[in-house]
Amino acid sequence: MRQTAINYKLIKKVKDEKFDEEHLHLYSLLVQLGVRDCQVAVIDDEKRIVLLEDYVFGEMSSHEELIDQLRGLFESHQLLMAGFWKKVTLSIKNNKMVQVPEALFIEDAAADYLKFNASIDLTKEDVLFCQNKLTDAITVFAVQKELHQLVREVYLNTTVNIIHQSAALIEGLLDYKKKLAGTPLYIYVDRFKLHILYVQEGKLVYYNQFVIKQFSDYVKYIMLVMKGLQIDQATSQVVLWGYIGKNSPHYQEFYKYVRNVSFAGRPSHIKFGYMFDEVQEHHFFDLFSMNLL
Repeated sequence: MRQTAINYKLIKKVKDEKFDEEHLHLYSLLVQLGVRDCQVAVIDDEKRIVLLEDYVFGEMSSHEELIDQLRGLFESHQLLMAGFWKKVTLSIKNNKMVQVPEALFIEDAAADYLKFNASIDLTKEDVLFCQNKLTDAITVFAVQKELHQLVREVYLNTTVNIIHQSAALIEGLLDYKKKLAGTPLYIYVDRFKLHILYVQEGKLVYYNQFVIKQFSDYVKYIMLVMKGLQIDQATSQVVLWGYIGKNSPHYQEFYKYVRNVSFAGRPSHIKFGYMFDEVQEHHFFDLFSMNLL
């Protein structure tokens, strides 16, 4: 068995006073897994979020080390190992994904669709898919076999809905947009990654994600997308979600290049108690959108 030192840290935890471990069978568990972080949320039968946890991982040199870290986190976490949730949804954060129109989707060709957009190794990766209800599209994505096996082991007697982060962001945005006018460019600032989305007349026009190596990459990619979509930099609105503070240097830098920058709010399909006032409203939008799928 591989021996790896535990190398993760809990950086945010919020627990609602209504959370009751005796009622897990009524709760939905949301787990989002990336190569550098992991988020956990629990939603009760009234669609109220009652637990939020955010973990970050230290530097790792291989996928095997990541699996060991995740296994260690799960085994040390009483709730994650529970096998009697009402529903478990797992979201994968990676760049191996493609959206396919539902009318054109053939399940047996899922790997072929994905190969148009990503390099995959079918000896090490499984190809999965999930449906985006509001776009009539199927998100096809890859997940490492070891990670897929770990999830199956933990939730052996529970049905797990495995989705992709991009699908949650898209579904969450389209649900959020139902009550809003205008056509802003939507930005989700993730850890080491940038997601850009654009919607017109209730339809998704553009989605892509970009790896960020230095701060200047944020502005570069936003400007590139705005130019490609023929969005006026001076007058068009940009709306932000994600790991960016309202008083942060990153926000101030955005404002130099795009004047109409604002922060989005929380999704309306779930409820928040006063304990979550300490969490900025534009944080964890991808996590909170997972239960729409």
